[in-house]
Amino acid sequence: MTSNNNEVAVLGGGCFWCIEAVFTEISGVTGVESGYAGGQKENPTYYEVCSGRTGHAEVVKVEFDPGQVTFPEVLEVFFASHDPTTLNRQGADVGTQYRSAILYTSEDQKTQAADFIKALDESREFSAPVVTEIAPLEVFYPAEAEHYRFYERNPGSMYCRIVIDPKIAKVRQKFASKLS
Repeated sequence: MTSNNNEVAVLGGGCFWCIEAVFTEISGVTGVESGYAGGQKENPTYYEVCSGRTGHAEVVKVEFDPGQVTFPEVLEVFFASHDPTTLNRQGADVGTQYRSAILYTSEDQKTQAADFIKALDESREFSAPVVTEIAPLEVFYPAEAEHYRFYERNPGSMYCRIVIDPKIAKVRQKFASKLS
């Protein structure tokens, strides 16, 4: 999926507030939007998704300029910002709605994602195999307005300080040359 000359990646890595906050830091990322994908219910709400009964994952739609940041570079940041080895879990967040997922928007993304995961497993970068789901994006449902830029709007909240701050610090250190 492209928009103008940009490309779109849809990624699930636990709570969308975390992934959104990380990608707003990356140079070449032109848009980040929290939402839901991969489930059965049309237009789900946050509370419906959190119940685990809709099949959706909390995801982030990342729009990026491939001339500035490539899809494999987007994947590098994604895999550095969550634990892709825990099935349906990120920290204290448990359930299929918090699964690690790449919802590809092109066959090229599908191939690159599979190759990337294979390389991660072969390199033994993680102490366990990567369990990230790779599936086609069928529908992306934007999250409710109160979820947009949650970290930016709530930097002093306990969740932001305990969970998101360390992820951002890691990304800033590991990807300093890719920051906007």
